[in-house]
Amino acid sequence: MRFILLIVLSLAMIRPVIAQTEFCGINNTSFRAGENITFKVYYNLGRLFVGAGEAVFTCQLEKLNGKDVYHVTGNGKTFRTYDWFFKVRDKYESFIDTATMLPLHFLRNVDEGGYKFYNNVTFNAPQGTATSTNGTFKVPPCTQDVISAIYYARNINFDKYKPGDKIPFNMFLDDKVYNIYIRYVGKETVETKFGKFRAIKFMPLLIKGTMFEGGEKMTVWVSDDGNKVPLRIDSPISVGSIKVDMVDYKNLRYNFTSLISK
Repeated sequence: MRFILLIVLSLAMIRPVIAQTEFCGINNTSFRAGENITFKVYYNLGRLFVGAGEAVFTCQLEKLNGKDVYHVTGNGKTFRTYDWFFKVRDKYESFIDTATMLPLHFLRNVDEGGYKFYNNVTFNAPQGTATSTNGTFKVPPCTQDVISAIYYARNINFDKYKPGDKIPFNMFLDDKVYNIYIRYVGKETVETKFGKFRAIKFMPLLIKGTMFEGGEKMTVWVSDDGNKVPLRIDSPISVGSIKVDMVDYKNLRYNFTSLISK
């Protein structure tokens, strides 16, 4: 679902504060093929958070045009009891070059409340282009798609930053290039539906839209260990608020050492 895929991004135009090199040339040290992570979405109805949907992210090692790629798929859906209100069936796919951690191919196939959208994007990094279902567009170096950005960001070394620092990158979505950033907040303990964790905390800057309020009001926690698994997202929305928790995982690359207790 769209708000789950905002784990590490928001469509906010900014003036970069830290050099863009953080998103160029990172090696994958955080995840592996076979990883599977499930998130549950809770909607706040007054004082009660009610489970409304889930998203499952999977990662497989495949070949694309002779290159080794991570084929990452994100499937988001509302639970059937909420389909009458706003049915969501979303599927995002990214084929990420294992050598550069840059996307080679991206697919977006969404059905949200009857609104359907499909886009098929091929990236050509040497030529600096992205060719979608609607045409060919110029993109800057090291541009990510919405899925590859999540997995790329999991490899950021947050120990290099001080609380308050901004980490910018470029993302191609809906045939546009967005300059994105996340603000590193620091480290703290967070309690989720799954358990208590040592976590890394950051905030993306959101622009005002139909669902999200503007400003740095979304908060994200990822595990403070080698996996950097997203653990929780809190955000106000136009009516009420949402909470997204990691509720299940399989085949992490490392032991879940950030987990303090269940």
